[in-house]
Amino acid sequence: MNNIRFNFTNITPKRSVALLLLACTAILWSLGGLLIKLLSWNPIAIAGMRSLIAAGLILLFIKKPDFKFTLLKFASAFVYAATVITFVYATKLTTAANAIMLQYTAPIYVAVFGAIFLKEKVRWYDVVTIFAVFGGMTLFFIDKLSPGGLLGNILAIISGVTFALTALLLRHQKDDSPLERIFLGNILTAVIAIPFMFQSMPSTKSWIGLGLLGVFQLDFSYILFSIAIKNVSALEAVLIPMIEPILNPIWVALFLNEIPGIYSILGGW
Repeated sequence: MNNIRFNFTNITPKRSVALLLLACTAILWSLGGLLIKLLSWNPIAIAGMRSLIAAGLILLFIKKPDFKFTLLKFASAFVYAATVITFVYATKLTTAANAIMLQYTAPIYVAVFGAIFLKEKVRWYDVVTIFAVFGGMTLFFIDKLSPGGLLGNILAIISGVTFALTALLLRHQKDDSPLERIFLGNILTAVIAIPFMFQSMPSTKSWIGLGLLGVFQLDFSYILFSIAIKNVSALEAVLIPMIEPILNPIWVALFLNEIPGIYSILGGW
């Protein structure tokens, strides 16, 4: 029994199981808005520490990561790091609802680039969904925003673009350990955040929040995501987790009483 080892990174579930894993991923991701809002620390430092915690746990699964440089491996790590940094920053600057819902403009970019580069078929209902997402996105900028809120919205859209690129690159490398790419992305995020971590130190309560972000909201979620993406299309990998933008603002509204504007609510729906 002691000689039995499980390699979670090589699990390829059937499609139905993969879709269930994506749904579970979305539920874990949805905790991000609330936990990030509760933390009193620089947003880049939050992103870096969260990723550092997650990287340590992911290392237990992959055991011996391959640090050999390839352009695709670096690109995957870079767009992942850009995704988590811009999303945390956006969540601090604008409402959690705006940050998460604008990030989920990702299906637009996935559908276009997935069809071009991965030769994945775009169905008519995917096109309808894309136009609905684009239409909803425009409503977010009708609400009155502070300069910080406007910047937060822009960063959230950038996070949507990089999230789409992350899904596309992981799908493209689905047979070559997607979880390892996520591990390297977390390491890169932590390295970028080092200068910001030493500007101040988080409180004890913030450390608890960082632990929850790193372990559950980032680590476990991306382990499930990396397994699921082996058996779904890149577009499905960003469409199925759209449970997240429904739940994320609900947690923040319930615990922090942060209510998005009427146009943002309409845009989200």
